[in-house]
Amino acid sequence: MGDQQLYNFEVRVQETDLYITCDRQLEEEALQQVIRLRNQLENYIHHHPEFQSSLLPLPLDPTAPRIVHEMLQAGLAANVGPMAAVAGAVAEHVGRALLQTGCKEIVVENGGDVFVHRSCEVQIGIYAGESPLSNRVGVLLKPEQMPMGVCTSSGKIGHSLSFGMADSVTVLAASTAIADAAATRLGNEVGRNQTGKKEIEHVLQIARTFPEISGTIVICGELMGAVGDVKLIRLGE
Repeated sequence: MGDQQLYNFEVRVQETDLYITCDRQLEEEALQQVIRLRNQLENYIHHHPEFQSSLLPLPLDPTAPRIVHEMLQAGLAANVGPMAAVAGAVAEHVGRALLQTGCKEIVVENGGDVFVHRSCEVQIGIYAGESPLSNRVGVLLKPEQMPMGVCTSSGKIGHSLSFGMADSVTVLAASTAIADAAATRLGNEVGRNQTGKKEIEHVLQIARTFPEISGTIVICGELMGAVGDVKLIRLGE
C-alpha cells in the first residue's frame, strides 16, 4: 500500500461488506453512501424484479439511477445479467463519492472486487482457492493506470453465481462494474469446451474481444494465463 499514512475500516450493511483503505477517517460517510446505493438498487428491483433475477443482459433504462444504468451497461458489454456487476459497481461508487469529500488515496474492496485510486504503485494479490498459485501471484498497478477496477470471479470459491470451473478469473478495467461483469462472463467459460491449457487459451481469446477491459488473468490449478496490459508479480518471496 506504500508508505503514506492510511486508515483501514469496514462498512457492512446486509450483504454489502466493504473493506476500505483511505487517507482519511470516513467510516460514517462510507456507511451513508452504502445505504444510499442500496436504497436505489432495492427500489429499482421492487419495480423491475427482472433486474435482480435475469442472467441475460437487459436494455438500458434512461430513467434508472446512475448505478443501475452502469450495471445495465456492464451487463450488455459482457453479455451477462446486470447483477453480475453489483459488487464492482458499489465499490466504485463508494470510492468515487469518498474522493469527492477530499480524500486523495482510496482502495475499496467488496467481496474480491476492488476499486483502486492511488498515487503510488499498488500490488494486488490473487486468491485462487486451493490452486498452488493462490496468493503466490498478483498484479502491479502503476499510478498512471488508476483509477482502476480489479475484479475476480471463481467457480470454486465464494457465494457468487458462476457456471464455470476456474479457480480465479481476474479482470482489469477502467470501470469496476464492467470488470466485475466481464470476470463473471469469462469465468463462466472455463470448463465448458476444453481442459487444461486449451481451456485457458479459449477464455483469453474471448477476453481479447472486449475493448472495455485492459487485462485478464486466468488461474486453473497449476496453470495460469494472461492477456492485455498486465504486469504480473510474484508474492510471498
